[in-house]
Amino acid sequence: MSLENRLELATLPTPLQPMQNLSDKLGGPELWIKRDDLTGLALGGNKTRKLEYMLFEALQQGADCIITAGAIQSNHCRQTAAAAAMLELECHLVLGGHEPGSCNGNLLLDKLLGAQIHWAGDHRKGEDIPLLVEKLQAQGKKPYVVPYGGSNLLGALGYANAVLELVKQSETRFTHIVFASASGGTHAGILAGARLVGLTAQVLGIRIDKLDAPDQPFADKVLNLANEVAADLALEAFSKEDVLLSEDYLGGGYAVIGDAERQAITTLAKNEAILLDPVYTGRAMAGLLDLINKGYFHAEDKVLFWHTGGAPALFAYADAL
Repeated sequence: MSLENRLELATLPTPLQPMQNLSDKLGGPELWIKRDDLTGLALGGNKTRKLEYMLFEALQQGADCIITAGAIQSNHCRQTAAAAAMLELECHLVLGGHEPGSCNGNLLLDKLLGAQIHWAGDHRKGEDIPLLVEKLQAQGKKPYVVPYGGSNLLGALGYANAVLELVKQSETRFTHIVFASASGGTHAGILAGARLVGLTAQVLGIRIDKLDAPDQPFADKVLNLANEVAADLALEAFSKEDVLLSEDYLGGGYAVIGDAERQAITTLAKNEAILLDPVYTGRAMAGLLDLINKGYFHAEDKVLFWHTGGAPALFAYADAL
């Protein structure tokens, strides 16, 4: 499979910026940010890079509708709905929870983008998708399923390709790359991309969701997916030791906003005028700030925070923030 087999849905390259104010305030390390909140597709986010590969395959297969799943404020679902609209494909979103009395944040954007929404109660990770596939096929349609978080081989290739973009942007030798690790595709792709281009940076995911798949611990999922990408790109296989995953910042669980997330969002907004989201990047930045305070990094380190987007969800969590 080639890294060239993709659509052009995103505005690339996304900016790579120093966070000088925050670096100065903290007294080191040297902090940078990769702005994948600015990928351009309906307010951006990391899933756009993944969708470029998956929807290329969908069109190759002659699909006429797209199905994916997520939480009620899913950034992934919003970007999938936007990509489907661009490609004039019908979009079905299977969302956890029940239809709320008011509509804001990503859910509002889903509806503006024309997505058909199916409420799934406790099933926010696509458990109900097979039934929907059968229903659409019975109607004579050709559905294509985008997995939860866009995290399969094709989605991970989007982030292997993103690392190629990173090294073309700057000669800065980052010592660490830190990001929110949620469904595994971004994590696996960055691992593979770093090996592909010879980056020696430590790749550190901050886990944001306590919930494991019933048959597989999350770290194993990342490892297996990274090895799928490695095999596809003819790279050496990864071992368990290669998957660095901090599980110290899970807080109250998925989408539960606490003091750490609030402080991280406020800190970046006030010091760099960059907006984080309350579920993913807010939690990941909270982890990064705590690691800095604990002395995990050296003052001379160059740490890249990969911003995976999600700012539309801020409006849905206004009361919690």
